Amino acid sequence: MISLSIFLGMIGPWQIAIVVALVLLMFGGKKIPELMKGLGTGIKEFKTATKEEENEENKEESK
Repeated sequence: MISLSIFLGMIGPWQIAIVVALVLLMFGGKKIPELMKGLGTGIKEFKTATKEEENEENKEESK
């Protein structure tokens, strides 16, 4: 975990700009909204599944 924080500490604004530029070059401007929509849907499904799992665990504990 410490190595991850060190790695993230080394990322600066120029590196982020380069990554964004590369993504734009690879996928093009028209594909980016579709990719972000898919990413948002995936995150939403993950959160829903996590909440359902917690609810199931709470029901089992209360029995």
